[in-house]
Amino acid sequence: MLEDFYPPNPQPKEPRHNHPRLLRAGRIILSAIFLFATGFIALPKSPAQGNGLNSSNTSAPVAEELDFNLTHTPTPSPELQVTPTPESTILFQLQLAPTSALPSPLNQGLLVLSMSEGGYSHLFAYQPMSLPFTRLTDGAWDDITPALSPDGKYLAFASNRSGVWDLYILELSSGKLTRLTDTPDYDASPSWSPDGQYLVYESYCAGGNSPANNLEILLQPVFEPTAPVPLSDNLAADFSPAWSPRGRQIAFISDRTGEREVWIADLDQVGEERFTNLSQSPASSEAHPAWSPDGERLAWASNLDGAHNLYAWSQDNGRQYIGSGSWPVWSPAGNAFFTSLSDPNLTYLTAYNYPNPILAFPPLAMPGEISGISWGEACLPEALPVSLASAALSTPVPDWQAALAPAEGLPANRQQLVSLESILAPYPKLHDLVDESFLALRDRIGVEAGWDFLSVLENAFVPITVPLPPGMGNDWLYTGRGIAFNPAPLYAGWMAIIPEQFGGETYWRVYLRARQQDGTQGTPLFDRSWEFATRYSGDPASYENGGSLAQEIPPGYWIDFTDLASAYNWERLPALSTWHAVYTAARFNEFVLREGLDWQTAMLELYPPEALMTPTVAAPPTLTPTPTPRWTASP
Repeated sequence: MLEDFYPPNPQPKEPRHNHPRLLRAGRIILSAIFLFATGFIALPKSPAQGNGLNSSNTSAPVAEELDFNLTHTPTPSPELQVTPTPESTILFQLQLAPTSALPSPLNQGLLVLSMSEGGYSHLFAYQPMSLPFTRLTDGAWDDITPALSPDGKYLAFASNRSGVWDLYILELSSGKLTRLTDTPDYDASPSWSPDGQYLVYESYCAGGNSPANNLEILLQPVFEPTAPVPLSDNLAADFSPAWSPRGRQIAFISDRTGEREVWIADLDQVGEERFTNLSQSPASSEAHPAWSPDGERLAWASNLDGAHNLYAWSQDNGRQYIGSGSWPVWSPAGNAFFTSLSDPNLTYLTAYNYPNPILAFPPLAMPGEISGISWGEACLPEALPVSLASAALSTPVPDWQAALAPAEGLPANRQQLVSLESILAPYPKLHDLVDESFLALRDRIGVEAGWDFLSVLENAFVPITVPLPPGMGNDWLYTGRGIAFNPAPLYAGWMAIIPEQFGGETYWRVYLRARQQDGTQGTPLFDRSWEFATRYSGDPASYENGGSLAQEIPPGYWIDFTDLASAYNWERLPALSTWHAVYTAARFNEFVLREGLDWQTAMLELYPPEALMTPTVAAPPTLTPTPTPRWTASP
């Protein structure tokens, strides 16, 4: 019955006032929007590529003892005395700085970030006070994890423009591009030594004791064609290195304790004594460490119970909460942070002052996910080199454009359903305004992953007369704007899903296994995947949690389906609150193209209002065949 899926006269919910922190955050965000509307912050122009190639290097045997000396005299770093700090869940909190304080910390140096646009990630330069977003790279490839050199002359980054992931060096003054590594391995996340002569980076290569490929950390001279030197060799994944400005310590992320923690590698030590667990927070998951310019403090992102927060650690003061964020980077003077700020389907760019963590830059929505950010004492030449100038003028062409099929007798403000050719589904139809996007996404996935993942769907459009599982009465599949892909590849090892917490809700990031596992498709995974099957393993905790995380990170190369779907405007949906007990409530396989509509408005594009207002049937009172005696008091 229709009334089971949509109540005829929904009553407005009473406002809830038991979350003053969230209400304050909402008022602050509205204030931030007002600042943009009044022109306080200049909106950026549209920002892609450099050219030229040079090659070198292969891998080297693992070194038991790493004797790594820099050309400058390093400043002795204080001995680490790790004191665990109790974790606390801090929800989204923002405080606006006074207007007079804004230009001071942000009017420094140059910000370079990697941003997804049209399904590809490219590099953009930005200075909030003087330079709008300026595209530095462009092309049918990805450029990620940028890192400005200490002197501001060079930009190191990872790119798969040659067919595999390698490191490149871009000279900002001339636009000259040099290929630093030339291996079939995945190389990314470079970080400069203080003297600018070496890079430390993550590489997906064969670990010395591991039969499978693994993420390890290597060191590579920048201006000498010599082989890289391994820094780590562990069965766990080690990645996201950050070189201390003092020269003798490298921070990185490792899951060698079973979950992601911040570790420190001391270059003056050897063997396992070199490595120290700094964060020691088993309840949270850490990411993206970043040193302050003086090397006295280390910042990182932490995810605990759905709260995505930034912390700054120092030897003297321990850990300090900064604000909400996902990828921090220090200002050249060490008095501010820029960071990405993620929600389930959007990414923002924002900034905080330091050491007083008040908001210095209102959240600015980005067109796609941020895959690396760097802030340093650098600037672009007034007259951009030819390669950079051509990239700055590039405008991406969308892969799809909505087109309405001819229709006669269609009521005003109503749309029709169109059939999906060569798609296997119970009802292979979609809304007329979203079918082009779906077909373009299907073609793109076929190219990136090497197999036609979206040719078979669990559901596309679902007629309003067909019931869905409990809790999905007002589901987007009824609108023709949603798809539910076939989950069978998950149990065949060709799909991996990773839970992501945002507030109190669970979302899923979906990865598809690349058909070619030679480094030409996809990237390695950095998180452990979720296994629903362990719910039936006999473990009570797995049963109650609806499954468990895998024992190790899935090996190989994978395609981020969630990120690609977002480039075509398809959003993921949160799991229902009952997903721990009901498999279908997880909704990891459902994506929707809303275009800013709510569910009821989207339904009215297909159905008349009367179809959504069927009255609920009320059963009449049952008459008893004999009178019921009155109640009488007992003695």
